[in-house]
Amino acid sequence: MVVRKIRAVLLLSLGMLATVGAFTATSTETRALAGEKPDGAKVFRAGAYAMDTTPLEFPISVNGGMTDRLAKSAHDPMHARCLVLDDGTTKLAIVVVDACMIERDIFEEAKRLAQEATGIPASNMLMSATHTHSAPTATGIFQSDSDVKYQKFLIQRIAEGVAKAHSQLEPARIGWAVGSDPTQVFNRRWKMKPGTIPPDPFGNTTDTVKMNPGYMNPGLIEPAGPVDPEVSIVSIQARDGRPIALLANYSLHYVGGAPGSMLSADYFAAFANRIGELIGATEAKPAFVGIMSNGTSGDINNNNYGAPAGERKPPYGQITFVADSVARAAYEAYKTIEYHDWVSLAAKEKDIELGVRHPGEADIARAKEILAAAQGPVLRGLVEVYARETVLLSKYPKTVPVKLQALRIGDLGIAAIPCETFVEIGLQLKKESPLKPTFTIELANGYNGYLPTPQQHAWGGYETWRARSSYLEVEAAPKIVETVLELLNEVAKK
Repeated sequence: MVVRKIRAVLLLSLGMLATVGAFTATSTETRALAGEKPDGAKVFRAGAYAMDTTPLEFPISVNGGMTDRLAKSAHDPMHARCLVLDDGTTKLAIVVVDACMIERDIFEEAKRLAQEATGIPASNMLMSATHTHSAPTATGIFQSDSDVKYQKFLIQRIAEGVAKAHSQLEPARIGWAVGSDPTQVFNRRWKMKPGTIPPDPFGNTTDTVKMNPGYMNPGLIEPAGPVDPEVSIVSIQARDGRPIALLANYSLHYVGGAPGSMLSADYFAAFANRIGELIGATEAKPAFVGIMSNGTSGDINNNNYGAPAGERKPPYGQITFVADSVARAAYEAYKTIEYHDWVSLAAKEKDIELGVRHPGEADIARAKEILAAAQGPVLRGLVEVYARETVLLSKYPKTVPVKLQALRIGDLGIAAIPCETFVEIGLQLKKESPLKPTFTIELANGYNGYLPTPQQHAWGGYETWRARSSYLEVEAAPKIVETVLELLNEVAKK
């Protein structure tokens, strides 16, 4: 757990950022800062800032694989991309961090510090990870253990980013649209012919679905689920049309293609840069902030296994290709936006307790035997890796709190789920939400592993294998959907 002693100096600097200009404001300016024009009309305000979160020291652990690896440098910088909105009564903060996943304690501490600096309630802050697989280890998973020093650094940077965005609040207008790019998303889970799936790490042969089965595998039957091609965008501009920020959402796990010895923010950052170019925002002052959040992509990637493998691209080539494709789809939607000078904002969150799929005594005994026989210190193969996961998971409590959240921006809904969420769940939320459009940001406000549907659990496969990466009860998805819809309905009425 992260030590919670990041206090005096940081809070002083955050407070200074949040109150810049307070002593020089005229009465007219003060009313504008409060969200009101001199004639009493409401004023919508926004501010955005991309805070650099690239580690200061190398080498550093990188998670996202079954074994740990060390990055010696960064190909491109990591950021916490921060957006603050203010309708004059309610303020929201949305933060998207270049990380594979971020545990709840880190976000909670960052929110606490940001609240003290800005006055924005922590419950009105949505913070998420992108899920780039080439970022420093902020949350322990498989053989990568948390880098505690980097966690502390990350907390400070996130809080400072929110404070900086808040200090840049200015009269703004906002609008949204939904585009589509079906060319970059494919369901990575495939139903397979009997006898073509090897035993799982626990020795069972019950899986009927395989993740990433290989191109044109003769055992393929059909994808085990749908995709969501929508590119949802929220655009924020100054009153004179100067771009302030653009928040996008696309349900793509990540792209990859960075060398193992280098950090990269993946296509999420490449999209942010490309959309800025397309809308002509590269020279904006303050700097324009492009943001790509991850949608419901727990079972979605960029590989079409039902077709032959394409030409292999050089490092970062696929990242650039995908970012350009998705950014162009976002730009087409951007050109259709009708802006609002003012919209109301609302937020609601709720913790629910969900059960943990604990290993049984026999499972634990088997795992300990496997680990005792392992040659180590690096574990080899899925059997050994999942044996360690079994022992670690056996120490989890019977239930865990799962934070769910809903935001409303005018008639737009945003759901937040702290899991690698299967696409079917996101599609259901879009369909049943009272707010149109609605999109979901996954890996938000914490990390609780994969979230398959009960049917996907029955089919098995990597995303269902019991580990710290997938441990919630089988019925977690319908319970989460029910609660998120309740929250969306509540904010819709505010």
